[in-house]
Amino acid sequence: MAKTEWYLEYEIQINRPGLLGEISSLLGMLSINIVTINGVENGRRGMLLLADNTEQITRLKLILQTMETIIVTKIRKSKLRDRLAVRHGKYIHRDADDRKTVRFVRDELGILVDFMAELYKQEGHKLIGIRGMPRVGKTESIVAASVCANKRWLFVSSTLIKQTVRSQLIEGEYSSDNIFIIDGIVSKQRANERHWQLIREIMQLPAIKVVEHPDIFVQSTEYNIDDFDYIIELRSDENEEITYEVVENSQFSGGNGFSMFD
Repeated sequence: MAKTEWYLEYEIQINRPGLLGEISSLLGMLSINIVTINGVENGRRGMLLLADNTEQITRLKLILQTMETIIVTKIRKSKLRDRLAVRHGKYIHRDADDRKTVRFVRDELGILVDFMAELYKQEGHKLIGIRGMPRVGKTESIVAASVCANKRWLFVSSTLIKQTVRSQLIEGEYSSDNIFIIDGIVSKQRANERHWQLIREIMQLPAIKVVEHPDIFVQSTEYNIDDFDYIIELRSDENEEITYEVVENSQFSGGNGFSMFD
């Protein structure tokens, strides 16, 4: 019988020697295996566990609730954000009002790349948007995550090295194993109908699509923000405002700007 992975998180109330050993011994007596242990945010400790059945976890929870030295804050089947929290020692932050939006700052590029790589490994269609100001690391993170996930990336539109606006793919590039990268601003400003037809074809593929500047992208397509599975926001620091007025002035200055962001 296959074991199920669970996430246990607790806050230490009385930090005395031997506490972790007591919890580890308890898990051993219940035949629950420890996969990984690490500190997570706000003085809490997280564990990934393997259990044969739910009854083991129920018994564990009841016993832990009697311990005065800790308070259990989470015990559930593990999620992607739980695994990343234990791996990196901190949580990814979700928007309180829109749970599909996750937020990172530039100092967290490592966890961002790891998060995106895990999404890339999932099969089937997935539409990911990424917001951020120029030179904050959006495109580099997308490419680095592709490398981590052992996936090939294809620029459908981009300004990473030189301006790219593609209107067709060759036969091998239609693979669902590829990561398709689209820059919403480049497509809106520079593309023709053949380019948009290519994007429609790509959207039909059971593959990962990553769109930089998704808010601009949806202005020129039949898609809307609700169609995105994840929206990633990347900032230089927590206080930075993402505004397309700066994007207009720094990347696409000239007579074809986005007046709606003035």
